[in-house]
Amino acid sequence: MSTLIDVAEGASDSERQHRTPLLPHPSSPSPPPPDPRDEAAPEIAPETPPGDDDGRGARSPSSDRRLASLDVFRGLTVALMILVDDAGGAFPAINHSPWFGVTLADFVMPFFLFGVGVSVGLVFKKISSKPLATRKVIIRTLKLFLLGLLLQGGYFHGRNQLTYGVDVGKIRWLGVLQRISIGYFLASISEIWLVSNISVDSTLAFLRKYYIQWTMAILLCALYMGMVYGLYIPDWEYQAVGMSFSSNQSSLQNVYCKTRGSLEPPCNAVGFVDRHLLGENHLYQRPVYRRSKECSVNSPDYGPLPANSPGWCLAPFDPEGVLSSLMAAVTCFVGLQYGHILVHVKSHGQRMLFWSMLSLPLLLSGYVLEILGIPLCKPLYTPSYMCITSGVSGLVLTVVFYLVDVKHWRMPTVFLQWMGMNALIIFALAACELFPAAMQGFYWRSPENNLVDIAERLLQGAFHSKKWGTLVFVMLEILFWGCVAGFLHMKRLYVRL
Repeated sequence: MSTLIDVAEGASDSERQHRTPLLPHPSSPSPPPPDPRDEAAPEIAPETPPGDDDGRGARSPSSDRRLASLDVFRGLTVALMILVDDAGGAFPAINHSPWFGVTLADFVMPFFLFGVGVSVGLVFKKISSKPLATRKVIIRTLKLFLLGLLLQGGYFHGRNQLTYGVDVGKIRWLGVLQRISIGYFLASISEIWLVSNISVDSTLAFLRKYYIQWTMAILLCALYMGMVYGLYIPDWEYQAVGMSFSSNQSSLQNVYCKTRGSLEPPCNAVGFVDRHLLGENHLYQRPVYRRSKECSVNSPDYGPLPANSPGWCLAPFDPEGVLSSLMAAVTCFVGLQYGHILVHVKSHGQRMLFWSMLSLPLLLSGYVLEILGIPLCKPLYTPSYMCITSGVSGLVLTVVFYLVDVKHWRMPTVFLQWMGMNALIIFALAACELFPAAMQGFYWRSPENNLVDIAERLLQGAFHSKKWGTLVFVMLEILFWGCVAGFLHMKRLYVRL
């Protein structure tokens, strides 16, 4: 499910001598030493957005530094995605919420988007050619979108499916990487074209420099709210396959709505827009609300349909749809401001102070919106969900920044840092299950007798528990990918777009 643009830390010392800090501090700690890897860097979103060069493709001197805490943050996000994807079936409490509410899994996507915003704020600090920078952003956006289409469009079938291929008439157009590409594009374009050309020498000047970006974020929120609560949702129908989960029969199901402003699974504007713009066949066919009490006897896990279950239970719904992705892009704009604080504030202490001052109001706003009737809902990416997850993202980055870049606790987080340095390859091989699916292709006499399943069954037997054996297997899987990322780092191999 990300993201994660890989970037340098920010301005070099020589550049900072020509920039007045937002709140100068004479005793600020010195920055970490230069990273010898220079531009070789990983990411889930495009690696080095244009703007960290001189407009001709050459890297600026400021690009020889990396923010170690940002690598750890993106590595933590990828590890978290592997955990909730592979252990969520054994522990439904950490899996995505069936609809309303927030669980551990529901923080993965916002973490990805937030990391993109922070990175964009760092690398676009100096742009000599806006048209050239824009062209590079468009190219990288398309690369990321097409990669997401390949990985999550249905061509690869994942674990336990020794097949591949997709009917282009049913390809899924949107997914995790596609959503990240949309957020990256909007945040990057705003950073290229919507930043005022003024020096930052005070808090007021900081607000004046970036106020147009905040205006754009507010407009995205207004567009989302206007459509979610303003669009009229008529009755609709869809072709359901296997209404009992054991039948392959297809039947036409009617969903009765005739409403406006509903946030429930069958009659919301987010699904309405996707059905009309993308088409029913191009949406995610196993949405999370199939784990709700109305649609599963094993709720909050998947299971057979209960008796008298509503007709919409098997309807397709894309959690990374068009309208919700516009709202998700606001998370990138929030992360963008955290990156701006890194660029303009020299003192580590003041950086963490400003980050906290931004994170806490976001959390408070999310809870207030929920009290006012806008529930937390990841599939719809409601404003309350956006505020709370963005606030948590900011607080987590603050803690990681303090431990890694202030206190220099590098050893306890080295595996996460390695994973963050090669986040794209780990996302593709592990989170999209390319590697385990390939390993399952080698089996002894029966497809079930493959190395992956045998190892998981052995751990389940050793712990006399399917749940805890699966959890240990997933933790070892994360450790394995940390080692793989470490090996790639030692060989100076970094996958980028």
